Amino acid sequence: MFPDTLWYTKDHEWVKVDGDVCIVGVSQFAQESLGDIVYVEFPAVGEVVHRGDEIGELESTKATSPIYSPVSGTILKVNDQLITSPELVNNDSYGEGWIVAIMRKTQEDLDQLLGAKAYEAFVRGEGNG
Repeated sequence: MFPDTLWYTKDHEWVKVDGDVCIVGVSQFAQESLGDIVYVEFPAVGEVVHRGDEIGELESTKATSPIYSPVSGTILKVNDQLITSPELVNNDSYGEGWIVAIMRKTQEDLDQLLGAKAYEAFVRGEGNG
C-alpha cells in the first residue's frame, strides 16, 4: 500500500526524490479517505513554496482537502492530465496521479519525511485515535 521507494508526510503527501527534483502526490490512504476525486487545484509553475505551504486542493465527492508542500523550492511542473482526468489520483495515486514537481532547496526538508514503514505506523495509529 505504501511503496518503500517513496517518502511521506503526516499530511499524507508522498515524495519521489530524483536528485533535486521532488515529484509529489497524495498517498493511497489519502485518496481512499477522500473518495472520488473530481477536481485538482494546482499552484502556478515558477511559484516559490515553503515546506508546509498549501499548494493546491483536491476536491472529491465527499470533501475538499488541501495539498501541502513537503519541501521548500520552486514549482517546476504540474500534472496537466489531472485537469481533464482528476480520477487518475484515485486510479494510480503513486504513478499517473502525481500532482506537482518541485525543485527542492535543501536536503533538510527531506530529513523531515517519513519512510514507508514509519508512515504505515502513523496511518495505523491515526486510525486507532
